[in-house]
Amino acid sequence: MIDFLKDLNPPQREATTHTEGPLLILAGAGSGKTRVLTYRIAYLIAAKRIPPSKILAVTFTNKAAGEMRIRVEKLLGGIGAPVWISTFHSLCSRILRREAKALGYKSNFTIYDEDDSLALIKKCMEKLDISPKKVAPAAVLSRISDAKDKLIGWQEYQLKVKDFFQENVAKIYELYQQKLVESMAFDFDDLIMKTVGLFSHYNEILKKYQNRFRYILVDEYQDTNHAQYVLVRELASASRNLCVVGDDDQSIYGWRGADLNNILDFEKDYPDCKVIRLEQNYRSTQLILDTASSVVKNNLSRKGKTLWTDKKGGDKIRLILVDDEHLEALSVVDKIKHLLDNYSFKRSDMVILYRTNAQSRILEQKLRDNGIPYVIVGGVRFYQRKEVKDILAYLKVLANHNDMVSWKRIINVPPRGIGEKTFARLEEYSFKNNINFLKTLEDLEKIPEISSRMKNLVKKFFRMIKEFIGKKDKLPIDKLTEHVVEKTGYLNQLLTEGTIEADNRAENVKELIQATKEFKQRTDNPSLNAFLEEVSLLSDIDYWNQSKDTVNLMTLHSAKGLEFPVVFITGLEEGLFPISRSLDSQKELEEERRLFYVGLTRAKEKIFLSFAHHRMRFGDQINLRSRFLDELPSELLQVEDLISAGWERKEKSLFKDQELEFDDSLLEAGTRIFHSSFGEGRIIRKEGFGEGTRLVVKFKAGFTKKLMAKYADLEIIER
Repeated sequence: MIDFLKDLNPPQREATTHTEGPLLILAGAGSGKTRVLTYRIAYLIAAKRIPPSKILAVTFTNKAAGEMRIRVEKLLGGIGAPVWISTFHSLCSRILRREAKALGYKSNFTIYDEDDSLALIKKCMEKLDISPKKVAPAAVLSRISDAKDKLIGWQEYQLKVKDFFQENVAKIYELYQQKLVESMAFDFDDLIMKTVGLFSHYNEILKKYQNRFRYILVDEYQDTNHAQYVLVRELASASRNLCVVGDDDQSIYGWRGADLNNILDFEKDYPDCKVIRLEQNYRSTQLILDTASSVVKNNLSRKGKTLWTDKKGGDKIRLILVDDEHLEALSVVDKIKHLLDNYSFKRSDMVILYRTNAQSRILEQKLRDNGIPYVIVGGVRFYQRKEVKDILAYLKVLANHNDMVSWKRIINVPPRGIGEKTFARLEEYSFKNNINFLKTLEDLEKIPEISSRMKNLVKKFFRMIKEFIGKKDKLPIDKLTEHVVEKTGYLNQLLTEGTIEADNRAENVKELIQATKEFKQRTDNPSLNAFLEEVSLLSDIDYWNQSKDTVNLMTLHSAKGLEFPVVFITGLEEGLFPISRSLDSQKELEEERRLFYVGLTRAKEKIFLSFAHHRMRFGDQINLRSRFLDELPSELLQVEDLISAGWERKEKSLFKDQELEFDDSLLEAGTRIFHSSFGEGRIIRKEGFGEGTRLVVKFKAGFTKKLMAKYADLEIIER
């Protein structure tokens, strides 16, 4: 037995040492799942003498993978280095680069990010004469992404079309995939889909990786989609030494393909599996855990667990009621100032969470007005900024001469007089002759449709690219990037503009060069391809610099996996949180409730919730409080009603006896009612029954509203 097992509690120790066969670890929020994963890896190597190269650990973000890698190194030193610890997409990219030939690709393929993919979708729609006014390109990309998550290729998709939109998606999907192949590129979803396809068609390749990875650990298993589920199943089917860790109560990515049933049905998939629950929480106070549990227990689709902690008691949850979103933001600022002045909290100890990105605008404004530094996590990513993507596009064509999206981006950036018609003729020649774009530039004189003047401009561009290619394998990544920036004149052009915006963009270009220097220093493989791959696989959280003492702003989805001493959750209103599209779907409503649970369990010490009676979204909107607030135990809350005139404060309970059943029998079509905000009205339609009853009410003021009867606080005037 290795001595560090003494640091684990009994369930953690059992999960660490149960090494053979399938294992499901149900890890509650803050229960030390990363510790269990890393100690399990260390135990396999140090106690069971499993070669590190036989172990695979997969998670969802580079940040989580990096943290796991550092912890393993601390436990074992250098002997743990051969363990494959990566994200799903990094794992598949690594496999595809090794096995690219089997798919007709070269190992230097490009990975398209969402912007690149969207640009290619628009190009395909243009070729197919499909108007973006009738069919939204972003919607097409979303539908194709969803199909790939379900392992549905374009051929199968074409067999399932049911309407006009799907017919167009099917046509675009086919051409889009063709263009990806021509560009020697994979989009983000292809990485997993193509790896699964590789295993499906080449049994010897599958067996190679099954033999390589005899012990597989999967983090955040509740977030896996169908493609990831199949990938894991295929890799683990030989050894069956599969350990998955997850929390069904934290499954919040159904909207992007995550399938909660993957974790709920694990025991059906592996009837001989061992199930271990991690229920001791090391993050939050008991009051926070009791509050969060009281919410999520209302979900039907869950396995259930009882979180507990040694941190008994704790501060009550503060619920702040305000008139509108401006007062909501001011109240948040007021609380931040109070905490900074009267407690030992730093700004970085605090996070403001919201359901939608649009909510951040007013919060940002009030923070700026009060001189409080902040950072938005998951805002415009550094590597998505135009100037950064421009320089990266130059680097991409040096790595992959087939990358048409990047060729198109750089051929006239900075402006050199080469228009879209010229590029279209070059692209057409490339396609007709089945050659890459670099070879097309070499054959320039064979294209009569291009004028002599334009050919001279293209030749100058071609000579510059050829010179870059000559330097590619001679210069390290940072020097190569500096060379590209200098020779293209990109930075000089920005500096000569003399505007604040251009200066900021110039700083971003300099920062990109600095990023390549840092990459060279911290990696064993400082190649151009390795740098481009890392950049393409970064997530929102990977951009976040936690060392800065700034208040953090982010969506609730971005906060998953993080923790803060102080948490603010804003916008607890029906239609906003839970989001309006979830109100007619039990499945989606339960995911919204899990999202609220995730928000609550990010907090170590203090939670502030806020509800705005009015919020400008689509005009002035009067709001009903979120149903989730009614699920909080009133004895664990401190309710603060902030009235706009003078910020008068008073204690007010909004909560009814939770044991009383809702009676909808008096609410029928034709009944006259009174609503405290909307006034007098008449029920014109009733939908559903019991606690799910929805009412369509025509109010005297002339508008019609659909209300959840249980939460509407209606007074019956006349039946």
